[in-house]
Amino acid sequence: MTEFRLPIRVYIEDTDAQGIVYYVNYLKFMERARSEWLRSYGFMRPAFGDAGQIFVVHSLTTNYRKPAKLDDEIIVTAKATSYGKAYFVVEQKVYRDDELLCEGSIKVACVNQASGRPTAMPKDMLDKIFSHCR
Repeated sequence: MTEFRLPIRVYIEDTDAQGIVYYVNYLKFMERARSEWLRSYGFMRPAFGDAGQIFVVHSLTTNYRKPAKLDDEIIVTAKATSYGKAYFVVEQKVYRDDELLCEGSIKVACVNQASGRPTAMPKDMLDKIFSHCR
């Protein structure tokens, strides 16, 4: 699949006193886009797998380039780039028109909900989100 794109409007709750998006809210925008990206593959509860699995952010890197501001219409993207037995990596970007505002790489781990220990990614999920890479 090509890069997933989610339009989002910046509201007052997303900004500081100067009307600039507070840095942590970019992570919220990315989380929203990752959830909707997984929904686009048919996973209706994107934080939960089958058989007691949950998906958690293991690690991330972000680069903030330019600020988004109150009432901006932004686009948040998501695209899977790699995976292992118990994780996948999603590259995400935030744009205003064609201007790159923020970018991040997020490693999402699959863990057993009861034990909190890493567990294998569901095969059907890997098959769906990485079918374009095979």
